[in-house]
Amino acid sequence: MNDTVVVTGGSRGIGKSVTEAFAAAGYRVALIYASRRKEAEKTAESLRERGTDAVAYLCDVSDAGQVRRVSDEITQRFGRIDVLVNNAGIAQIKLFTDTDENDWNRIMGVNAGGIYNMCRAIVPQMISRKNGRIINMSSMWGISGASCEVIYSASKAAVIGFTKALAKELGPSGITVNCIAPGVIDTEMNAELDDETRKELTDEIPLERFGSPEDVAGAVLFLASDQASYITGQVLGVDGGIL
Repeated sequence: MNDTVVVTGGSRGIGKSVTEAFAAAGYRVALIYASRRKEAEKTAESLRERGTDAVAYLCDVSDAGQVRRVSDEITQRFGRIDVLVNNAGIAQIKLFTDTDENDWNRIMGVNAGGIYNMCRAIVPQMISRKNGRIINMSSMWGISGASCEVIYSASKAAVIGFTKALAKELGPSGITVNCIAPGVIDTEMNAELDDETRKELTDEIPLERFGSPEDVAGAVLFLASDQASYITGQVLGVDGGIL
């Protein structure tokens, strides 16, 4: 396979598992990271050792200029971009009354603005080829909302609206746009939860366990596959049935 996937936030957690799943499926991989260079380079090196053409790129997805530059570099390196996985995101747990405009601008800038910037840079080449797959990462909190995560929830709700609208616009060009809404996933973001909190959350999940990054990666890979060619504008919950 000569298809290329771009994965933002690809150095760890869900993003890392996504890069590994696509690599195993024969894709060439461009992973984008914002700050953890050592982890990103290690992930890319691990993929190359398994025979995958993989490169890590430093980029703050909230910066449109950086996104345009990196997208051009990736296109020049691999020839084209077939699949875009917008996984990069940041979270915050804080009372709404303790937040300020800097919190809003940063979280919305990465979680929603980053997806806009990436799509704005890459969609034109997909339109010209009449083919492409875009998978955006939302959250179950983008559907239901979460106390003490108002800005995060708003940003992930924006991802859902963006996905549904863009899917309608790009459908005539043969491009599908879908969204994943993970539930409680066992990643570094949730590693600091105490045992009591983990038990309370597990008790709320019908499947009685946290999800794994691999659970989410499998769903992303499916939406990029030929088997999902007639699926677009959808929100796929990977949450163990909690919603």
